[in-house]
Amino acid sequence: MKLPIIRHLQKNNSVEELQHTAEVLESFSEHRSISETETDVVGELLTNVCGAIEVHELMEKENLSSIDAANAFSKKVLGSIDR
Repeated sequence: MKLPIIRHLQKNNSVEELQHTAEVLESFSEHRSISETETDVVGELLTNVCGAIEVHELMEKENLSSIDAANAFSKKVLGSIDR
């Protein structure tokens, strides 16, 4: 997870575009011929795309600015890691 990438994706793409991207990456990851390295890369991409979707949702539901929503998302993720 890279917060600058998540913020970039959130600012430059709609939720619908991000959701479609996640669907394509998930489909790609299910193919039997991809390598472990490719799976790792797709996993990192999916993490960032899903993070951008979450930031969009926080902005909408909590009426937060993009910076505040990104910070709230980051705190949420770090909090779940600390458990």
